[in-house]
Amino acid sequence: MRTRPASRLIVLDPRGRVLLFRFVFERGPLAGRDYWATPGGGLEAGETFRRAALRELREETGIEAGDVGPEIARRQFELQLPDGEIVRADERFFRIAVQQPTVSRSGWTVLETQVMKEHRWWTRGEILKTTDTVYPEDLVALLGGG
Repeated sequence: MRTRPASRLIVLDPRGRVLLFRFVFERGPLAGRDYWATPGGGLEAGETFRRAALRELREETGIEAGDVGPEIARRQFELQLPDGEIVRADERFFRIAVQQPTVSRSGWTVLETQVMKEHRWWTRGEILKTTDTVYPEDLVALLGGG
């Protein structure tokens, strides 16, 4: 089983809300899955986790940043990709505060436009109360602060 390194972003707006995207798979091996998750994605050849985080932030949100700060968490688990491949995910998380909570879809891939149905800025309380699936499961702890 191959390892798939990926960077994920905990993006916080000025009010402390976290950005999540809703993924809905209507076809293929993941058909029927519906969940909210942080922006992020796999590393490209020769890319560091920090550079991938900056690239994914730009591509998935349209937000440009000079730095994402230090890595705040890491998780490893088995993951099924949209094409059906099972990989060992090696995800590193970075937290970044942004001043402008406007999200652009202009850098999305074809797959992202098909499965990323909406985005929303969530409060800690909303995450704790939702019955929707949210990844990572320990997101509230990763938000830091109070």
